[in-house]
Amino acid sequence: MTNSVVVTGLGVAAPNGLGTHDFWAATRSGKSGIARVTRFDASSYPAQLAGEVPGFVAEDLLPSRLLPQTDRMTRLALVATDWALADAGVTPEDLDAFDMGVVTASSSGGFEFGQGELQKLWRQGSRYVSAYQSFAWFYAVNSGQISIRNGMKGPSGVIVSDQAGGLDAVAQARRQIRRGTQLIVSGAIDASVCPWGWVAQLTSGRLSTSHEPSRAYLPFDADAAGHVAGEGGAILIMESADAARARGAKIYGEISGYGATIDAKPGSGREPGLRKAVELALAEAGAEPGDVDVVFADAAAVPELDRIEAEAITAVFGPRGVPVTAPKTMTGRLYSGSAPLDLAAALLAMEEGLIPPTVNVELSSEYDLDLVGSQPRAAEVRTALVLARGHGGFNSAVVVRAVD
Repeated sequence: MTNSVVVTGLGVAAPNGLGTHDFWAATRSGKSGIARVTRFDASSYPAQLAGEVPGFVAEDLLPSRLLPQTDRMTRLALVATDWALADAGVTPEDLDAFDMGVVTASSSGGFEFGQGELQKLWRQGSRYVSAYQSFAWFYAVNSGQISIRNGMKGPSGVIVSDQAGGLDAVAQARRQIRRGTQLIVSGAIDASVCPWGWVAQLTSGRLSTSHEPSRAYLPFDADAAGHVAGEGGAILIMESADAARARGAKIYGEISGYGATIDAKPGSGREPGLRKAVELALAEAGAEPGDVDVVFADAAAVPELDRIEAEAITAVFGPRGVPVTAPKTMTGRLYSGSAPLDLAAALLAMEEGLIPPTVNVELSSEYDLDLVGSQPRAAEVRTALVLARGHGGFNSAVVVRAVD
């Protein structure tokens, strides 16, 4: 286990459950958190459904002094970090400040903060230098707030990327631990269910315009027509395996392999890079395709992207060669928060021996996948593969393994 990096704490804020226990209880039973947008009036927008984190009252969970300087994204991240540290049995005050760091991801989050800054700019223009500067500054603030609140002065950073960025942040955290940092807070919480964020997401052309929650987000289905956006994600406490064992920590699993690629320019004739990312992650983990017990799919719900992902999985594992699941059909795509939430689900699946379902989807005959349907599947899960793709052709894959 020397040089191994493990996960010892989870903090979850998801549309189908606030807190790890509620999230997993909902996920294993197929409970969806997708519904009509409530955080603003979306009736004039073509997309009107979202995955919103329920029951989150920041005033009850954070000091009042933090509220004026933060938006929903940062508040969710701060609370999820508190929960993850508690789950790991870590009291930051007991550790050297320079032995702890923060590496997270962010993409669509910060829109609410930026929208507020724009509103201030419109009202009091001379007092604000630039809304763009404020928006860029926010990314650093989100990670910095976690560092400051917990006295963490070790390596810190933010990966500014969407779906794939959540895995890239975890990979960077693993690098820092291998270089000697004892503990890194990683993962991502994203939140952009606000008018400005909504308009920005609509420009992708990938949001579902269905008004029926059970028919809006259907990856690998013949009726796939875009995804539902959501907010939330997961914060992970990552440590060296040796340090975790030395303090008797509970270990959820090991981050054992990572691969990342970028697709070639459209029209180049070169094949997409997702398969290569999978192969890189397996090779680094020293794993064969037959070792993998489940794949957590990126699940774009865009027919062309679904086809690419299905072909990559089939090419590596063979036709129906591995169970595939997409629990994000219960939450929506949470941008940089999606893949860390899938990592949390994979680790919880290992713990229970249960693969979570993919709700509402009827697998298209076009895809030769062993898709776990509307019911969970009992299975021994020792090794899981989590996939994520970002807008612009970014692909990332992470292998997680159970630790005896």
